[in-house]
Amino acid sequence: MKVYTTLQALEADLTVSRGCSVALGFFDGVHLGHQAVIRAAATDAAENGRSAAVFTFQLPLSSTMKGGRLQDEAEKHRVMESLGVEHYMEPPFEDVCGLSPEEFVDQILHRGFKARAVFCGDNFTFGKKAAGNVEMLRQLCAPLGIRVQVVPMTQYQGAPVSSTRIRAALAAGDIPAVNAMLGRPYRIGFAVRHGKGLGRTLGFPTINQIYPEGFAQPKYGIYITRVKVNGQWYAGATGFGTRPTVNTTGEGATCETFIPDFSGQLYGEEPELEFYEYIAPSQKFDTLEELTACVNGAAAKAKEYFARHPMDE
Repeated sequence: MKVYTTLQALEADLTVSRGCSVALGFFDGVHLGHQAVIRAAATDAAENGRSAAVFTFQLPLSSTMKGGRLQDEAEKHRVMESLGVEHYMEPPFEDVCGLSPEEFVDQILHRGFKARAVFCGDNFTFGKKAAGNVEMLRQLCAPLGIRVQVVPMTQYQGAPVSSTRIRAALAAGDIPAVNAMLGRPYRIGFAVRHGKGLGRTLGFPTINQIYPEGFAQPKYGIYITRVKVNGQWYAGATGFGTRPTVNTTGEGATCETFIPDFSGQLYGEEPELEFYEYIAPSQKFDTLEELTACVNGAAAKAKEYFARHPMDE
């Protein structure tokens, strides 16, 4: 998959000259609804000898315009490529937000992608101050020979799948719903940082991953997870929260995972961590022995879970 951050780089790539079928959207999470739009573009491209493409944009993590992020850029790219995307354009939002709807269609779709068909949801907006909607997109694309196809919104439990619903389910600890709407397990890949080493002292060394500012966060509590290390998956027990038993300095939330069957150092690495079930809320224990028993119990539940649900890729 080729990734572009400027219109100039896209226009300079001669491989788009055969024309593109383009999926349009922000696509945070690349959930089932997003996948339907992207797959429709990829299918159309394959059937008509074109390239499958996506237009999206980058927002600063400090931006609240689209809510807390559900995935980092590397994960977003991985999923996009797995869906068959060949050309992926993601300019900074400030580079394209001033384009009028007419300029967006002419410069991005017509001249940039050489688009022959575009695909979006029925709530798609574009252009400066979101002045363009689907009907305007049809009107502007028709004279250029660009077909516009609106893909129906994917439903889950009687309501449309959306990034907003997924964030709400994540905040509620409803991981099965999160994973169902994503169409895959919720995953993070943040770098492992040095902690205080208390877990190692107590006999359950953990890896510590800190959510960057701007990311949607799960509900505080304990989760069944799995961790990919050196190409191998391991069952894990993850605590997300402020560690009330040992936090005496008012530290923020941490994501700590005990991997019972793994021994080694992962500092600085970015292991993939997938969430499967919420076990229990965070709580303050009276003794470290009670904390240790809780962690070991959670690890046992994780191993039991994956004994019933064998790990695969």
